[in-house]
Amino acid sequence: MPGPGPGLGDQPGAEPPSRFRTFFNDPRWALAMVRATVLEAAHPTIGAALIDNSTFVAHPWRRLRNTFLSMQRMAAVDEAVRDREAARLNRMHARLTGTDPKNRPYDAMDPGARAWVVATLFESSVTMCRMSGQPLEQDFMEGLYAEFRAMLASMGDEPGHLPDTLPEFWQYYDRVVAEELENTEAMRIILYRLFDHLPAPPLLSGLPTLWATGRAVAGPAFGAIAVASLPEPFRRRAGLPEMPGAHTLMQGAYVAIGLTRFLPESWIRPENIIDVLSMAPDSDDPRARTMAALQARMKRAGALLRLITPVPAQPEPAGRATSATASARRQEAEEFFRQVLDQTGNGSLDWPDLAAMARELASRLDLDEAEETRLYNAFADWWRELQTALDADGDGSISAQEYADAAPTLAGPALIRVAEVLFDVTDRNGDQCIDAGEYRTLFRTAFHRDSTGPAGTTYTRSAFVKEFLAFMSGRRRTTPFDPLLAEA
Repeated sequence: MPGPGPGLGDQPGAEPPSRFRTFFNDPRWALAMVRATVLEAAHPTIGAALIDNSTFVAHPWRRLRNTFLSMQRMAAVDEAVRDREAARLNRMHARLTGTDPKNRPYDAMDPGARAWVVATLFESSVTMCRMSGQPLEQDFMEGLYAEFRAMLASMGDEPGHLPDTLPEFWQYYDRVVAEELENTEAMRIILYRLFDHLPAPPLLSGLPTLWATGRAVAGPAFGAIAVASLPEPFRRRAGLPEMPGAHTLMQGAYVAIGLTRFLPESWIRPENIIDVLSMAPDSDDPRARTMAALQARMKRAGALLRLITPVPAQPEPAGRATSATASARRQEAEEFFRQVLDQTGNGSLDWPDLAAMARELASRLDLDEAEETRLYNAFADWWRELQTALDADGDGSISAQEYADAAPTLAGPALIRVAEVLFDVTDRNGDQCIDAGEYRTLFRTAFHRDSTGPAGTTYTRSAFVKEFLAFMSGRRRTTPFDPLLAEA
């Protein structure tokens, strides 16, 4: 583990974080992040905000990529980058309010909840080192804690929500674990459902059987490791069962994953790994071509197996052909509803789903406050238009059935306005044309924000609006908007 680095004060604008950045390329950080996320979700305020607004159920890979990108910005050397990201996070959190299942109001700007998010990141960083047999030295730990306190201060939170000293922090941490954390729905989803239904990343989407087999083995193991790593008092109070041997499995996982840090750095850099996983199979990147070749060989092997053991065809019942077209159209509409419109994965279309789309687009384009507000307002107008057109029972949300019954009415004036605003904020130089660089900024499939788009890629306003409307009305799913808003 790296030794103590330069110190960092508690005020915004202080020397950029150095100790925190050492964890970015540590493979153990993946386990620590899962653990921290579980502890965050167990906080009632955070858990309620996640359930109502987050895309972690329907789009876990996208959420992972965006979270890691945000952490990179918050730990950037450039103070302007840190300040801009802090302002963006504050705007995002300010929009997340509501009421939890116990009728308790929640607000993502609650200073206690925000302090707990930072606390879980720090404590899980310390714990991952201890569990893997490399406990942090006291000086390093104190410097790391100062960096996390400075990160919270850079968000504009008043001092005092995290204790001043490390000994006081452990008392604070134990108190929150013992008195405030709950067995929330968001926590249960992360522990027991998220891994079981985790969709394949884009590059592996063509190998459903292989992915399902690996997930069936790895999912329960990851869940057991996460449960075993949680504080014992909380496990008992929340009634979380610990599998026999889970503690040994957990320590073995931390040690084994920690050994990968001796591999070449380019192999284990998280952005490189997620970059490959989130890459489209038809990408011109050499790594994508290699994976595509492997996929093709495995598909040929699967086809050969099916030839050896053919499944007899079933005769189609009489009269079914008559309704086949209508059934197929309805099925396509419901699939579009699940993959694109229901961003939060709760089975219905609500304002948080459209807000999640606006949030994803604003984050990709790194919009300033005025542009971001303009985009959110356009999506809010579209939501009101959708409610008027599709909410047949007046319950304030739109079901998949309601959408499938009236899908063509999606392309109304408000949706056209969303397309026009999106074009305006993407067209950074204002030349009324989206060039190759602007195209890639919006439609990139991974981390690279400064690369150029395909040669000759341009969009006029009319072409952009036409393609956006064709996608959002479910009429065409081969546009660049499909991986942008439908990818998991």
